[in-house]
Amino acid sequence: MSLCVTILKSPLFNGVGQVFAKSATRPRRFSNFYHLRHSKTSASVLQTNTSRCIHTTTAYQTREASRTGFDDYEAGWKNFHLEVPEYFNFANVVDDWAKKEKTKERADNPALWWIDDHGNQLQWNFQQLAEYSKKVANLLQTSCGLRHGDRAVVILPRVPEWWLVNIACVRAGVVLSPGTPQLMSKDILHRLRMSGAKCIIADDVIAERVDQVSAQCPDLKVKLLVSETGQTRDGWLDYRQLYREASQHHEVARTRSDEPMQLFFTSGTTGAPKMAEHTHASYGLGHVTTGRYWLDLTSSDMIWNMSDTGWAKSAYSNLFGPWVQGACAFIHHTPKFDAVETLKVLSRVPISTMCTPPTAYRMMIQNDLSRYDLSKLEHVVSAGEPLNPEVMSEWKAGTGLTIREGYGQSETCLACGMFRCLDVRPGSMGKPAPGYDLRVIDDKCRELEPGKEGDLAIKVKPHRPVGLFTRYLDDPVRTVNAFRGDYYVMGDRALRDEDGYLWFVGRADDVILSAGYRIGPFEVESALIEHSAVAESAVVSSPDPIRGQVVKAFIILSPSYQDISQREKLVKDIQEHVKKTTAPYKYPRQIEFVEELPKTVSGKIRRVELRTKEWDKTS
Repeated sequence: MSLCVTILKSPLFNGVGQVFAKSATRPRRFSNFYHLRHSKTSASVLQTNTSRCIHTTTAYQTREASRTGFDDYEAGWKNFHLEVPEYFNFANVVDDWAKKEKTKERADNPALWWIDDHGNQLQWNFQQLAEYSKKVANLLQTSCGLRHGDRAVVILPRVPEWWLVNIACVRAGVVLSPGTPQLMSKDILHRLRMSGAKCIIADDVIAERVDQVSAQCPDLKVKLLVSETGQTRDGWLDYRQLYREASQHHEVARTRSDEPMQLFFTSGTTGAPKMAEHTHASYGLGHVTTGRYWLDLTSSDMIWNMSDTGWAKSAYSNLFGPWVQGACAFIHHTPKFDAVETLKVLSRVPISTMCTPPTAYRMMIQNDLSRYDLSKLEHVVSAGEPLNPEVMSEWKAGTGLTIREGYGQSETCLACGMFRCLDVRPGSMGKPAPGYDLRVIDDKCRELEPGKEGDLAIKVKPHRPVGLFTRYLDDPVRTVNAFRGDYYVMGDRALRDEDGYLWFVGRADDVILSAGYRIGPFEVESALIEHSAVAESAVVSSPDPIRGQVVKAFIILSPSYQDISQREKLVKDIQEHVKKTTAPYKYPRQIEFVEELPKTVSGKIRRVELRTKEWDKTS
């Protein structure tokens, strides 16, 4: 079976089945967006004991028929080829699906289905996405003065404009850098300075934080306000007014496949977040692997991915993965995850595929799943952190569905997964994705035998995966250090079993994976040290039955804060300080006051020693 994929000419774009047709209520499209917006209608997650991983090799007999035809893993992986043209722009993929709707080659289904917790909803097909994103592209070029190659930071919650702005930037050749709405002024300042962004696009809440630091950003020329309340702000352009005035006629920028398209800030342990640069090919084409093979989407499917808009995972499964397949992205705009509400939504909306971190599954299985009609749900996947087998077992018992794990980074697209053509081995993250040659190697680039723990790496010679990032922008040292011999070293420790399944062991660089968030200890420590009570600190992961891991801070107090009777109050005060200083999800949920921190001879903190003691408590 040959799986050579040529974009716009391949069966990749042919829908299979009719998921929407199963629903008693056909999706209704709306033509007036602005009217519509106001209408009412366990600690065992990380098994660092490698011997346990090796012994956990009994597979669930859960091989399933793929909706896209990926039914033979070995043949599919061996024969996969992704043709990369000299010029490519993902907006042409959106436009191509719009044409297929006009010719009835794609069914009359939404491409974006959006709801919020106030009863508002919106549905757009690809024709509307194409038309509206052309207006936004004109807005960016004409009103904001952005040119091909300029950079824009976009910090918006799960509002429909986020999707329009993404496609509009691609159309115009503007390099987009997304950020989570949880970023504080200090975080935003760093991103604006590092990226050299000419424009920032934000909502009312973020705009206030931007104004606190924008004077310190010489490259920033334009601020564009996307207000959910219709407010205007001094010094900011009004998106809604400019959108109404913008032309819907726009010619897609002629972008080379190898030129930058998006910048993702990714956490590290030795400094502030670094910028992973992706091209029009690496994300626009590379997510064929994500959408077709792991998410297993066709143009008749609807996927609900619960990632925040600021993360690469949102690009994976809320945008490029679904739309390269012509599928519908379902979005629930709500400020906080609620397990019961999530199950209710799954009961009433014809969602066929769900992607969410293990934390969400852990919270959902606390409820009686038999009370909810999940019959429309066909395929469920998980990413962001390892999934413990107990959760997988309880979810399967309650729903009949097997959770399939996936693994990737901001630097890659989907690199490894438990594809539907594979029998699931609980605790394993599956096998290498088509187009990715993953190996477990030692520090001399020698491939290790099955059962031996080593560095997880992608072979980049002689064939480099299309979905791999190009570099860490303006950081040649980190870029060079990420590659070793013929490999890109992913920074994770793993092992491979006799049958080729990969098992995650732990982070090699101390980055904390908590409830799907990647948190660099350096960022938290930097916030902590600004508190007058903190003389020194070290941040590590600590096991948590719900979140998998939580942030724990070991703190040496300043001499003037030694009153033991005030410790409980001080803990809360420090936690609130971190929430206000950096993104709130980074705050230390656990704090332990210590007299000293373990260090190397050169004075570097040995986080590994602290982390090992934490995890040994539950082993």
